[in-house]
Amino acid sequence: MKKFMLAVVLLVATSAFAQNDRAEVSMLIALENAWNQAQLHHDAKALDALVADTFITTDNDGVLMNKAQFLADAKDTSYEATLMANTDVKVILYKDTAVVAGVYHSKGTSAGKAFDHRGRFTDTWVNQGGKWQCVASHTSSLKKAP
Repeated sequence: MKKFMLAVVLLVATSAFAQNDRAEVSMLIALENAWNQAQLHHDAKALDALVADTFITTDNDGVLMNKAQFLADAKDTSYEATLMANTDVKVILYKDTAVVAGVYHSKGTSAGKAFDHRGRFTDTWVNQGGKWQCVASHTSSLKKAP
């Protein structure tokens, strides 16, 4: 009987952890989507809340930026995206840290010239005091199909 009760307790605990993990995964995907919306609307204030003060990012041209540079870049209206979307998103949780990776698609104009970019991204998020913030981001271009 004790073994049975222990098995039930373990099953309930495992189920609770799985539900909690699903909630965290959903939250992180929502934060990634909020990031896209903030970039579409040049909303540096929203991006400021999403990224940590120690945030660093490497874009698909190899340019490394800190938080201040990233937020200034987000305000640049010569870059006008009309589409920013993620697909094939995977979230890997490590207690208070998460790695989110996927494929992004952005489309619009930059300095008056049309662009249509597809690439991969990897974002590292840390949960501090119940709030997820991105601490590092990296993107790389995908080659266009012939």
